[in-house]
Amino acid sequence: MEADNHDNTAAGGGGGSEAECLTPNDKEDEMEESEANAECGPVNEAGEAHHSEKNNESTSGESEIKSVPPATNRQGTLHMDMSGNKQPMKRAEEINRKTQYQRETETLLGRLHLQDKHKHKFSPADFLKVGPPVKQDQDTCEKDLADTFLQRLMMLDYRGRYIPVRQDSAAGSYSTPVPVFNTPETDDSDLDALFSTRVDSHQSKQTHVHPMDVQMAVFHCSDSFFKQNMITKLSQCQYALPMLVPDLVTEDIDCPLWTFRQIRKTWKITQIRDNSNIVTMKNMPICEAETAMVLFLRLGSLSLSKSQLMNTLINERHNTFFHRNCPGSTKSRYLMDRVAEIAWYCPAGKLNDAFTDCVAFCNLHGDALLFKKQRDILIEKSSVCVVLVPTLEKSQSSAGVISALFKSQKPLIILIADNDCGAIQMKEGKYKIGLKDSSQSSISDELKGIIRNILSGPHASFQLETMAEVSGVRVDESNKLCQKGKSAAMKTVHLLSGMDVSKIKDKFLPCQGQLWHKWCIINKELHHLKGHIEKEKCEKQQKLIKIRQDQCSASCSQLMKSFIESLSSLSSTEKEYFLKWTQILIDALSTDDLCLILQKYDEKWSEVLALKKKHNKSDQLQSKQHELDQISAKLQAATFGLEHIFREMGQIYEAHASLKKQPKLGQTDWSRYPALAAELMVSGQPMELMDGDAGHVPVTWISSLLNEVIQKLGDKRVFVLSVLGVQSSGKSTMLNAMFGLQFAVSAGRCTKGAFMQLVRVSEEIKKDFKFDYILVVDTEGLRALELAGNTTLNHDNELATFVIGLGNMTLINIFGENPAEMQDVLQIVVQAFMRMKKVKLSPSCVFVHQNVTDVAAAEKNMDGKRRLQEKLDKMVQLAAKEEGCDAQCFSDVIAFDVQNDVKYFAQLWEGSPPMAPPNPGYSESVQELKNFILSKASQSPGITLSQFESKIQDLWNALMNEHFVFSFKNTLEIAVYRKLEVQYGNWTWALRSSMLTIENQLYTRIENGKLDKVELSYIFQEMNKTYGEIKKEMATYFDDNNDKEILVQWRGQFEIKIEEFHDELAKGVKRKLDEQSSACEKLDDKKTEFENKLLQKSKELAHQLKDKAEDEEELEKQFNSVWNSWVTELIAGVKPIEHIDYEEDQTAILQELGVEWSLIGESRSSGSYKNISEVGDYKHYVTHTKSLSAKLTELVMEKVRPHLRHEEQQLIRSLIDEVEKQSLDTIKSKPVVTRGYRSAYLQEVANNVKEKVSEFESKRKYTLKKTFLVDLLLYIFDRAGGWLSESHKKFQTNNARSYIESKKIQHYEIFKSFCKGSSSAVVLRQLICEKLKSSAVEVVCNKTAIDLARQMKCNLPEFNGNRLDLEKNMLKSLAKKEDFDGFITYIRHPRRQVETFIKETAENYIFKENKETAQKYIFKKNKETAQKYIFRENTDEAQSILQKNIDHIKKLVSQALLAATEKTKTKCGGIDMWMEEFSSLLKDELTFAVCCQNFSDINNFDFLKEEMEKGLASITEEMSRISLDKMKEFRMKPDEILIEQLCKCCWVTCPFCAAVCTNTMDDHSPDDHSVPFHRPAAVNGVHVINSVELCIDFCTTSVASDRSFIPDSKHPEKLIRYKQYRTAGPRYANWRITHDESKLKYWIWFVCRFQKQLEDHYNLRFQDGGEIPTQWREVSKDDAIKSLDEM
Repeated sequence: MEADNHDNTAAGGGGGSEAECLTPNDKEDEMEESEANAECGPVNEAGEAHHSEKNNESTSGESEIKSVPPATNRQGTLHMDMSGNKQPMKRAEEINRKTQYQRETETLLGRLHLQDKHKHKFSPADFLKVGPPVKQDQDTCEKDLADTFLQRLMMLDYRGRYIPVRQDSAAGSYSTPVPVFNTPETDDSDLDALFSTRVDSHQSKQTHVHPMDVQMAVFHCSDSFFKQNMITKLSQCQYALPMLVPDLVTEDIDCPLWTFRQIRKTWKITQIRDNSNIVTMKNMPICEAETAMVLFLRLGSLSLSKSQLMNTLINERHNTFFHRNCPGSTKSRYLMDRVAEIAWYCPAGKLNDAFTDCVAFCNLHGDALLFKKQRDILIEKSSVCVVLVPTLEKSQSSAGVISALFKSQKPLIILIADNDCGAIQMKEGKYKIGLKDSSQSSISDELKGIIRNILSGPHASFQLETMAEVSGVRVDESNKLCQKGKSAAMKTVHLLSGMDVSKIKDKFLPCQGQLWHKWCIINKELHHLKGHIEKEKCEKQQKLIKIRQDQCSASCSQLMKSFIESLSSLSSTEKEYFLKWTQILIDALSTDDLCLILQKYDEKWSEVLALKKKHNKSDQLQSKQHELDQISAKLQAATFGLEHIFREMGQIYEAHASLKKQPKLGQTDWSRYPALAAELMVSGQPMELMDGDAGHVPVTWISSLLNEVIQKLGDKRVFVLSVLGVQSSGKSTMLNAMFGLQFAVSAGRCTKGAFMQLVRVSEEIKKDFKFDYILVVDTEGLRALELAGNTTLNHDNELATFVIGLGNMTLINIFGENPAEMQDVLQIVVQAFMRMKKVKLSPSCVFVHQNVTDVAAAEKNMDGKRRLQEKLDKMVQLAAKEEGCDAQCFSDVIAFDVQNDVKYFAQLWEGSPPMAPPNPGYSESVQELKNFILSKASQSPGITLSQFESKIQDLWNALMNEHFVFSFKNTLEIAVYRKLEVQYGNWTWALRSSMLTIENQLYTRIENGKLDKVELSYIFQEMNKTYGEIKKEMATYFDDNNDKEILVQWRGQFEIKIEEFHDELAKGVKRKLDEQSSACEKLDDKKTEFENKLLQKSKELAHQLKDKAEDEEELEKQFNSVWNSWVTELIAGVKPIEHIDYEEDQTAILQELGVEWSLIGESRSSGSYKNISEVGDYKHYVTHTKSLSAKLTELVMEKVRPHLRHEEQQLIRSLIDEVEKQSLDTIKSKPVVTRGYRSAYLQEVANNVKEKVSEFESKRKYTLKKTFLVDLLLYIFDRAGGWLSESHKKFQTNNARSYIESKKIQHYEIFKSFCKGSSSAVVLRQLICEKLKSSAVEVVCNKTAIDLARQMKCNLPEFNGNRLDLEKNMLKSLAKKEDFDGFITYIRHPRRQVETFIKETAENYIFKENKETAQKYIFKKNKETAQKYIFRENTDEAQSILQKNIDHIKKLVSQALLAATEKTKTKCGGIDMWMEEFSSLLKDELTFAVCCQNFSDINNFDFLKEEMEKGLASITEEMSRISLDKMKEFRMKPDEILIEQLCKCCWVTCPFCAAVCTNTMDDHSPDDHSVPFHRPAAVNGVHVINSVELCIDFCTTSVASDRSFIPDSKHPEKLIRYKQYRTAGPRYANWRITHDESKLKYWIWFVCRFQKQLEDHYNLRFQDGGEIPTQWREVSKDDAIKSLDEM
């Protein structure tokens, strides 16, 4: 990397550029200064002077001085003794030189905009981010030069050294105008000008920055870690690397040994043994390699480029060392003189290798005469010294150096510029070659031959690590932080010294070996259970626990303890050094072993292939295959890197976390492991996502790790980029080039499993993206050879499905053009994408076709794309059959554009490795792909880290099952959907709440006779505002929610559902109001007439008895005596309401059906009929009488079939449920409210029931006893009785006789007032207040009911969530009460039990009186909870709501009273006007209608107002004493409102265990039914056929087992595998049942707690295969309740 530009090197190292800028007129002075410096060398720096004194000047140095010709005075001053009087002058010159050098350096850094970076260094973090795209073909301005160079270098573009520069001004640009020489226009002057060498002084001397100055400036401005990255990339680009570098400030000699530590070289040594070539491969860190070193020095100035000559020895096609003829080279160069660069030639083991072994080539830039210290060090270290001189004469300044070299034992080759003598061996090991008139190729060939000849014999070897021992050289690894990190790493790795590498993991990392592999196998077996699956599951779970215990016991190895202590105690920089050193030292342990094993593997694999080609199926092939497997196993054992230590951390954490064990004394705190790993991941360390050896994801560890990352960064959004491809297809190389990543590829190993790494999106481009990081997932290769012996295609399918599911985008990497290989990969990939489609995940993909021979040929690429499309479509059609999908082409599966989503890459290497540099076309392809990925990513929102963590669990849990699609459960989607359900509940409640208010208003208007018919359009109009607000809320929720990408799939469905709900509410209200209007219609016409007549009669009677006004008893007696006659007179012709006796009607109906009275009486007295729908065993209702006599059949069946089959039991239950529903629907369709009860209604129901039972019996092989029909009918009558009573009561209320009777007390009071001579105003006040009171109480109670329902819906956790929350709270309540009957009701009739729970919860909230009941029944065992629950001030809250509504009514009436009085007085109206105004103001709130026919004499409205105010005060006071129980008497009840709201949901039950679906919407198609707490089949009475053995299997366990079931008892021969349960018919198809045991503790506790009751209830037993596992009994009630909270 040198520009020997005219070799005009100035004195003093950094002054090289100064000399190069000199004009020809300064040449003489320059040569003098060169000679002077040749004598003394640049040893004036403190460090170098000290070194010279220490060595007392070498012999070569003395001869060098003697050979110098007599010097001038100026030169003579340099020969004087150190104490001479010229020393101050020398120091002054040195100071001036240093000042000049520093000024030039500062100028250079300024031009490159690196001034600040010299203090604040570049770090890997500066480049481990996604920034703006790198400019490939455009010129770069000077200030961006360093950044562009680095970015292109990181992408392995070796042309980054040759970046065209766009100057900000004309000066120094490539297109600098040619100078014009201004002279007088004469022939002589023109000729003088032509031969003149002078250049006008005004011409600018500044040129663009030298490429090597850019490289070295960046090097000096980087921290040690980035220097290491940079040097590693330079090495990959096959460039020479700086080995000795002068410090920019002190000019001390630095050896950046640390920067070489990551570099590994591979080469093949060729040796001749027994007339045959033996090739041995070596792969090792270059720092540790012992090789020959050929040193190249230039002594003096010459025109030949030393660097260019060296390149011909290493790689003729590549400029390993930069030279003057490279693009961008300039005369001015500031930072390269005194720099020694090194490069290695690595042979490929071929005949055309230049050398048979690895050889290092070292190049000291500049004139070696000037840099004595560097020269001496390098000569000492070299194996061969090659010296270039302009001429070989004793008078030359270089003569002393050459003499010393010639006399030494070191092999020497002298290249003489002005000599044409050819190659001559002067003596052994000493050669000279004349360069004059020789071609460079011939010189190169001669040199190679001589060097080969020298190296074939004994020679000194060079090892880079030994530079640390050289005096006067400052090694970067001596840095305190580096040393501390190294010391900690050595302490850790020292524990492994002397061990067989293949045994290290077993001894020091035991948790990830056999124990972890065994755990993985057993865990997978949990998804393939057979036989007694729950017992087997418990046994396997115990084995898993035992393995975890063993892991805990083995987890305190000294290696892990030391490693964790260092991670915990070191600073961040020390930690980084520690990790790097640990990897370096570990690699050093395994390098030799791995090389040997790989070589053996390669040989054995070749033998196996040869036998297979011969179609040899003999024992020999099997034997060789067995040997290959053994070598493969040894290779796996010997593979050891830092990733294995992190894997061990994960296993230690998982083991302790699963057992919740605290660390013992002397152990590290395992709970801190995720935080330590998260810190490393945030800093850019890759972390293992899937263990490649075990083929398993440590889900607990990964979840905790990502949660810690979230703690540190926040829940950032990431774009997940996954990469898939065949092994060794360059996936990791591509990612490392694209994003500057460092995926774990230690000691030449391929990636195993899957690794993840975060790449930050830089601030410059963050505005263009919706995420903060790209999370890259790199995977092991598909079809990995080392896995061939112990895995199948299933591993590849799992891996592909997993990473494709994780990724927002997946890169499919295809290598080469092998059709068979491509087909295998495509088949795996297509199947994975098809699975994603079926589980509603939609990643995108890009195919990257690497190593294509001719990427520029557009026609060929188009043909390649067409063939790829055809293959993909074919794979889709094949996979569609397996996955049960109807896709025909790849674009049916995912959005795919073959024109844009297929990228072709040039081959990675430009030539043949190991000496080939990366292909620049590859770098361009990487950049294009990166830009394409980013353009696609900019359209994606990505996912949050928490969502990513959730997705990992979902995908892996599904992959554990055989059928991924059936098993996949998208936890994130479920969580988002549950939140949406809560919102849906809030929206529907807002609609219902508003509708209840409207219903109340319209109801009051109907009661007031102000409204005859309610139009639906009017209700819609009234609801318009609320409905509009809800629609806006919905739009905001779907548009602005963080999870809007997930929510969008349900938007249309929920919008339709809300509209349907709104319409249904309106129709429901209209239906109620129409019914009310119809019921009131007949009576409303007569109400006024009745009121007027009663008032008139009361007035007349009072007039007759006014003299007895003081005798209350007499008045009451007289009033009562005439009242009945008044009633009879008023309702003449109205049919009286008959007395109803339900029980008598029922008995008569049953007897008509032929049922004996004794059966009816027996059933009623026992009460057995009430629980017929919840009976556990219907055997006692069944008799077998079809073919034999009853007794014989009974006896036979008792022995053959001791129990009625579960399927038959279920059919009888279904019959009961069906008959009950139909009967209640029939009853409720009757006009009981308007026409009253009729026994014919029950008769109709009874006939229907009997008919249904007969129909049922006709299809069975048994009959149902008469007791069944009796119990069933009594049960249905009982269920219908409540509704009939309530409806008949409403009918009675709206009957004329009932209405008049209800007015008796009111008219008696009016009668007394008339008797006492009260004025009409007083009597009217009485009349009005009595009406107001009854109406106000009803209104207040109705409004309070609505308000209380609203408050409970908003505040109570039982009611303010979604349906699942309601279910959980109900189950908690049952568990706390330990109410078996309640459980049975819930199991058989879940809705009924939920309604009961809502009712109980509402009453407990409202009524304080219930505290004793609550204490007695609900909280038998938990007094503390009872106290908290009972004595909360709910009653006070309820009372305050009641009081608020009373105050509202009081205010309303007061305002109406004032307004009516004022208006009547203003308009001089009468009582009719006052009454009209007063009632119109109350019409929407209170039922109020009074006729003023008998009060026309009232004209003092102020007095009337005063009287009314007195009455209102009395009403208010009386209402204040109302009990909350009063609400039960009226139309609106809080519990019923809540039941109507909360129970309008899905009630479909699981086809296996009858658990009820917990979706908040009643019809949630196309979404599947699901429930998070399935239960053992025994809970539902399922038993083994022809046995009393209860079945304890969970359906969630069954669907992961290898067992089968009979979906239809009519076809017992048709078996369906549980894993394919969805194919069993409609009942099963829409259920999502996944293997999940975390929420099942509740029902395990239930079975254990109520074992005896269940056995008695079903008349079955937990025995044999149905015996309850011992482990189940360990679950406590608290555990059961807590398990509900986990959902």
